[in-house]
Amino acid sequence: MSLINSEFPLILASGSRYRASLLARLGLPFVAMPSDADESRQPGETPLQLAERLAIAKARVLSSQHPERWVLGSDQVAALGDSVLGKPGNRERAIAQLRAQAGNTVIFITAVALIHEASGRVLRHVDHTRVRFRHLSDAEIERYLDAEPAYDCAGSFKSEGLGISLVEAIASEDATGLVGLPLIAVRRMLAEAGCALP
Repeated sequence: MSLINSEFPLILASGSRYRASLLARLGLPFVAMPSDADESRQPGETPLQLAERLAIAKARVLSSQHPERWVLGSDQVAALGDSVLGKPGNRERAIAQLRAQAGNTVIFITAVALIHEASGRVLRHVDHTRVRFRHLSDAEIERYLDAEPAYDCAGSFKSEGLGISLVEAIASEDATGLVGLPLIAVRRMLAEAGCALP
C-alpha cells in the first residue's frame, strides 16, 4: 500500500510542534493529530520498553480510526540510569532535572512506529542518543531557564537552542532523534512503506 493514495496520506500521531516541524522537513504532506494513548509507565518497564510501547500505542489509537492511512507514532524517553525524566512542566521540576543530569550522561531513547492497520503492517525503529552534561552550577541552571524555559521537553533542555551550552558531548547516529523524530530512520521506513524521498 503506497503512501501516496489520498488527500492526506500520512498521519502524524502527535500534538508536538517539534515533531511536526521535523516531519515537515521531508516535504511530504501529512496531518498531525494528537493521540490520547495512556502514557503511564507500567511496573517494571524499562525506559526502552516504555518508549517502544508508547510509540506503537500512539500510532495504534489513530490507525484504528483511520485504517487505510499510514500513521506515524513516536515517543521519547530520557533515561538517567533506570530513572525516566519526563517533561518537567514547570520551573521547579526543570531545575531538579538539570541538577540531576549535571555531570552525568543521559540516554534519550526515541522510538518510532509506522502502522497501516488495514494491511497489518508495522514498521519500527529505536534511536539512542547519549548526552553528556557538563557540571552545572545552580546559577547556570537558573540563567538557562530564564533564557529558554524548556518545560515541555524531556530532560528540560533544547539541544537545538541554548540548551547545547549545557552539554559536553552528544553521540548519535541521527541528530534529529534528540529533537524528537529521527528523520533518517523515518525516511527509510517511509521508503519501505512505498514513498520514495526525495
